[in-house]
Order: sequence, then C-alpha cells, then structure tokens
Amino acid sequence: MSNAPLTDRLWSDKPSSPEPGYFTDDSMIRRVMRKRAVGITYGLRALVVGAVHPLLYVGTAENTHHRTTPYTRLAITGRLFEAVFLGSKAEADRALAYTGKRHVEVKGQLPEDAGPANPAGTHYSALDPELMFWTMAFTMDSAEVMHDILVRELTDGEREGLYQDYVTWGELFGMPRAAAPDSYAGFRKRFDDYIASAEPHLTEEAELVGSYLMGKRIPYPLPAPAQQVSIGYYRLVQGSLPPEIRAMYGLEWGQREQRQFELIARGVRAAHRSPIPVVRPLKRALRGPSAPLYQNAARREAGLQRKGQSSMPGVDPRRWAERHSA
Repeated sequence: MSNAPLTDRLWSDKPSSPEPGYFTDDSMIRRVMRKRAVGITYGLRALVVGAVHPLLYVGTAENTHHRTTPYTRLAITGRLFEAVFLGSKAEADRALAYTGKRHVEVKGQLPEDAGPANPAGTHYSALDPELMFWTMAFTMDSAEVMHDILVRELTDGEREGLYQDYVTWGELFGMPRAAAPDSYAGFRKRFDDYIASAEPHLTEEAELVGSYLMGKRIPYPLPAPAQQVSIGYYRLVQGSLPPEIRAMYGLEWGQREQRQFELIARGVRAAHRSPIPVVRPLKRALRGPSAPLYQNAARREAGLQRKGQSSMPGVDPRRWAERHSA
C-alpha cells in the first residue's frame, strides 16, 4: 500500500505555511530545520548513527514495509517530521496521528543477541519512553551537528533553545517530558556517554544498511556529474560522524578524507555567508522544506525496483523469523 497520497497531503512544496504551527518562525527548531543544508543531511546521518542502538534498529526493521526501500522510508519520515517542524498545526496533527497509529504496532523482542547490553529476548516498543527519547536524541544531535558544520556554529543559548524545542517536538510524538534531561548540558552528557560506552552495537544488517546510507558501499555508480555530487554528499555525512561510529562501521578515515570533508563543508558555509544582493536566488534555494528533495532518492529507488534491482543488495526483505525458519 502506497503512502504517497497521505504524505502529499502532509506538506506542500511551499517554503513555509501561512498558518501558525506548533513552533513559531523565530523558534530555534524552525531556524535550524528550514536550512536545506541541514534538512538534506541530518536524516541520513541520524539513521547511520541511530543504527548502533539495537532496539531502535531492530524494532524499525522488523516492523516496516520498507526494509529494502530505505530511501522511500527516509522520504516519508522526512515529510512527516517537517510537517511538525515547519507546517501548520493542521499539517502537524495529520502527521502526528499517522505516526501514532503506526507506533502502536511496533513492539516485540530482539530475536538474537545484539551486544552485551541487549541479549536476545530484550523487549522493545515504539511507545517505550526511553526509546522515544533516543529517537528524539539522534534526530536532535544530527540537526545540531550538521548546522554547526554546514551553516555556522550555534551559540550556547541557541543550543539550549534548539534542545528545548526538540523536547517539545518529542512530546508531540508522545514522549513524556520526564524521559529527557532538563537541559542541553544534561542531554549532551547523556548522549556522548552513550556513544562512548560499550552499549552501542551494530547488527549485521544494521552495518550493511548503514554502510550503504553513508556511501561506504556504492551499489550502482551514477553518471559522472551526479556521481561527484553524491560522493561529496556522502563525505559530509561521513565526516560528521563521531570517530567511535566510523570505527564501528570500519570506515577508513585519514588525512585525505578529512581534507575533502573540510573543503566541501567550507564551501557550503561560504554560500550561507555570501552577500544577499549578489546571490539572492542561491539564498532562496538554501532555505525551505527539504522533504521534497528526498523524493529524488525515493524515485530512483522505485526505478531500481521496476528493473528488479535492490537499492541495497544483500539486505533480506524477510523478517528474522522467516529468514531463520526451518
């Protein structure tokens, strides 16, 4: 069953909604998320980093219709999230209702060990406040990091404001306020401590999917110009990852890769600093909803499917029990 009709109603391609939403135009979450440099990178990064949380990854993979079409799922999720970030209350409420209905069905238990902290049989549920927090946390962290890299570094006050807006965003999706630290400082410590701990673990499938998403694995080379753009895009995502995450994926990262990353990032930041009268069309292109741009990847994925090809060769579409049945 296609999700396109619903998601088309959730968000139009207008740069902003004339009707009030849950966040004001001067809120930090809108100021950050309407930057397209953030909007087209944070989602991919959040999936790559979030895949190291086994309960989140397995819970999603075992309860999605898009196990082998992750770019389609990313496009849908991006549109749902932006309806709440940037849309009117009516648009947000439709996205929240749709997501709430889907989350009720997401529950189960780990079918196999996923690291020492997550033995087989560990229960998961999309309605678990702890997992709701981590969904918000990976999203918030990626938005913050990509804004720092591609637009400018946020001030301490802006970070606090962005975090508090994200807590409100999480509450709209059902997360209890008590599930999140009271301050940005508390959030940053909790998040960074988790990444540096022994808890993160990549399942075999999570490693494969994440490697495709970050561009470590390229299944089908694109035509030369598009290939260069995609390589630069992936380099930005790779360079934004914590060293611990790159190590978990076995991603080689040396001086050459770091220089490429820094060069591309400087170019994107420079575009945001350029005088408005000189590059007004560019300034307009740098702002607005990013979800429509994700549709390009979803359309390419659909095209591969029509040819009988997978966008991520090697990812089994079946659930764990089906794959391991006698």
